[in-house]
Amino acid sequence: MSGASVSGAPVVIDDLAAPVFSESARDVLALMDGAAGLCPLDSAALHAQATEETGLDDFGPRDYEERLDLLLACYRDVPGLTAAGQVNIYAQVVQLLKNRLLLADLLRREPGIADAELAPPVVVAGLPRTGTTHLQQLLAATGLFRTLPYWESLEPFPLPGEAGAEPDPRRERTALNVAVMNDALPHLIKMHEMAGPDHVHEEIALLACDFSTMYFETFTEVPAWVEHYRTHDQAPHYRYLRLQLQALQRLRPGGATGRWLLKSPQHLEQLPVLAEVFPDATVVVTHRDPAHVVTSMATMVAYTERMFRDPPDPFATGRRWADRLESMLAAVVRDRDVLGPERSMDLRFDDFMADQVGAVERVLALAGVDLPGPARTAVERYLIDHPAGHLGRVDYRPEAVGLDAAELAGRLSSYSDRFLAAPPVR
Repeated sequence: MSGASVSGAPVVIDDLAAPVFSESARDVLALMDGAAGLCPLDSAALHAQATEETGLDDFGPRDYEERLDLLLACYRDVPGLTAAGQVNIYAQVVQLLKNRLLLADLLRREPGIADAELAPPVVVAGLPRTGTTHLQQLLAATGLFRTLPYWESLEPFPLPGEAGAEPDPRRERTALNVAVMNDALPHLIKMHEMAGPDHVHEEIALLACDFSTMYFETFTEVPAWVEHYRTHDQAPHYRYLRLQLQALQRLRPGGATGRWLLKSPQHLEQLPVLAEVFPDATVVVTHRDPAHVVTSMATMVAYTERMFRDPPDPFATGRRWADRLESMLAAVVRDRDVLGPERSMDLRFDDFMADQVGAVERVLALAGVDLPGPARTAVERYLIDHPAGHLGRVDYRPEAVGLDAAELAGRLSSYSDRFLAAPPVR
């Protein structure tokens, strides 16, 4: 079963260099203008705010502070950093620090969490626009896995006064944030599906809690941060991710198999680390025409960057992400074989689209999991309810972000030769 599609003209985003906001979005931006002075990108102020909001003061191991200081310095140096960008960064860092406080408090109360068994996860590793989100949603639809809804990825651990509250205040806060985001960036949902607070999400925000992840470079240009991240071993930070997963499964078990379903583009350039920290994971590596992937990723970042800098520079963003994704694809060419065939597979986008249920079956078979009848029905229902393009489409044009498709194809040919030249899977 390949799934239906929805027709309709794709949207051309023609305001990347000179953004146009709706009236309601302008009202929100005006509020952020007034709030920016109360949101200093200062480590001491951020720590104090997190402590005030939680009543806690143990942030766990403090090695993250050097990384946080570097990150904040990079953001302060962003040319034309907007008030909205400053408020957004401030709020996100405060939340990440609160997550650290709440985890440390939970571990103090339940020290056995660190020794709890973590069943072998299934991990989807691939760049945006290669089918990672869609594959994750199909696997989640089976009900076989413990998944991470968007609200839980942002606020994994409840505040002391909110534990057990219904409706969960974390979900309500996330729903409000999603509504604001969709108003300010109405085309984002066409590029990256985010169907509300319950949308099954990736774990990159959990990686961000240890302040060592590519997540922070997706906001705007932070070259010193990228260099630091790329030149340091990420294994300690993946172990911190593992600890958070252990804590989350203690708080809220889920999935018929009890196994986590994980997904992030970051894993693509961290395959050796992934193999070290999650040695029994089943890993699916997704692939698609890299020129298209680079163009779409650069377009998405150029579109969202309007929230962080004024004026944005879509051509510079295009060049930056072409270079960045070239390095990530070089990493997967170099490291793909660290994952043996007994626990990993490659999935080409065209093969996936040609037989989506079959792709789910192959992933589950590799993981040693059966697809029972009700789970298959749930996958088929998901495909009916979520036809391709149901949220709209974007016309990705390389020239809009200063790129040339033929030049990209040449630069990325070693990746294409390795992963896209073989006969299709049937």
